[in-house]
This record gives sequence, C-alpha cells and structure tokens, in this order.
Amino acid sequence: MEYIKLNTGALMPKEGFGVFKITDKALCQQNVYDAIKAGYRLFDTAAVYTNEDALGAAVNQAIREGIVTREELFITSKLWVADMMDYDHAKAGIETSLKKSGLEYFDLYILHQAMGDYFSAYRALEDAYAAGKLKAIGVSNFYSHVLLNFCKVVKVTPAVNQIELHPWYTREKELEVMKELGVVAEAWAPLGGSRYDFNNEILTKIAAKYNKTVGQVLLRRDTVVIPKSSRPERIIENFDIWDFKLTDEEVKQIASLDQGYQSDRIKHFDPEFVKGILSHC
Repeated sequence: MEYIKLNTGALMPKEGFGVFKITDKALCQQNVYDAIKAGYRLFDTAAVYTNEDALGAAVNQAIREGIVTREELFITSKLWVADMMDYDHAKAGIETSLKKSGLEYFDLYILHQAMGDYFSAYRALEDAYAAGKLKAIGVSNFYSHVLLNFCKVVKVTPAVNQIELHPWYTREKELEVMKELGVVAEAWAPLGGSRYDFNNEILTKIAAKYNKTVGQVLLRRDTVVIPKSSRPERIIENFDIWDFKLTDEEVKQIASLDQGYQSDRIKHFDPEFVKGILSHC
C-alpha cells in the first residue's frame, strides 16, 4: 500500500473499498470484512448509502478478532443533502452517522454535494473536527469554481474532494486547482464504468507487460481510488496492484484516452438534477 499525506498531516491509503449501492446489509458487512482481510485499510460509505451500520459492524468484527486495529483503518462517511440545510441539521447528521456506524470517530467526513446551505453544514463539520470526532473533513463533487470560492470562505480547508475521475475523464486542470489549494483528489468510479472500452489497445498492451488485468492498470494511478465490488475474487484482484508502477510514458498514454465530460454522466450542475435531489429533502 502507498499513502498520501493530507493537509491535516494524516496519511490516507491510496486505495480503498467503496460500498456504494451495496444495500444488502449482510452482504455489505461480509464484503467489508473480506476486504479488511485482503489488506484494504480505507473504507468509504455515506449516509445516503444506508449501510454505515453494516460497514461499522464489519470493522468492529475485524477489530474484535484481532485482524486489525482501529488506528490502522481509515473510515470515511458523507453527510447527505437532507442534513445540509443548516448547521443544526448537519450537527445532528454527523452524530447519526457516528451512532449508526458504532465508531467513536471518522477519519474523514465530507459534504456529499454542493447543495443546500453547505457553508453552514461545513461549519458543523469544522466544529466536530475541532472536537476530535472527525479527524479530517472534506467535500465531494465540488467543481473547481465552487471549490475555489469555498476554500476562500471556510476556516478549515477541505482535506479531500471526492470526484469522478478515471482515464476517460482525467480533469487535469481541476486537479491542478486542487493541488494549489492543498486538497487531495479522491476518485470515485475509478474504473470508469461499463460504457468504456476495456479492450483498448493501449490498456491491453500495458496490462500484458505487467501481467495484470486492465482494471488493475486503471487503478494504479497517482491519486486515491475507491473501487467497489461484491465479488470476493474481484475484491482481491483490485487490491493486487502494489507490485508494479506505471512509467511516465504509460501514464501519458492512458491519459490520452480522455473524452472530457460525457453527456450521459451525472450532471451535478444541471438544474434538473439539483431539483431532483432537493425535492427529497
């Protein structure tokens, strides 16, 4: 495992395990437990995933069995928009996440979307950070213009911005902005999804060179990635990426696959998307 240093000074694993859409709690708990045994130490959930309790149960099971200590793990959760309408709702949302997970603290807790009164919500995160309940705080899906303005206003610069990031959507200019601000980029959907061609000649050639799968090549990048899978063999495969390193030329070749923002992606800036989210709050 490799680590990246956050602006808090904490070290964050560069690969983690995400539990998005794993709504079956028993399956989620088993997947997380298996991932811990496979060597994962970073885990990512969210209030809206409705599985904070399952993830926490797996973590506590692994700790009880002596597989890992709490200090070796890096657990992330996110505050959903319904709890981002004001400071008090955000404060209550943080406490609910901690209670559901059965954990005394989160290593990282982030705002899930740039919606609602996210400035007030972030002040609740700042206070929980000062109290030690959250070891680091951050944001998700904040585009550069939003992130820049946000960082000029808040007291605590976000440690992480979790965004869609993969070879077909490299967001290089946005990454430069984050680097200037001291915000680490964390990639959700690091494999890009089924819409992209895994049989691409560039990718298959690089994978063959290292005797790896294309998926393993996609995950071996210089940022934090959080792939997900409910298949035990894929959980292990996704983690088996730390015995090779891409050359600078290979990184450039993979980046050449960039297609920019695609029209079928989630449109966080689309008024209809925003209306849809807010209608449930």
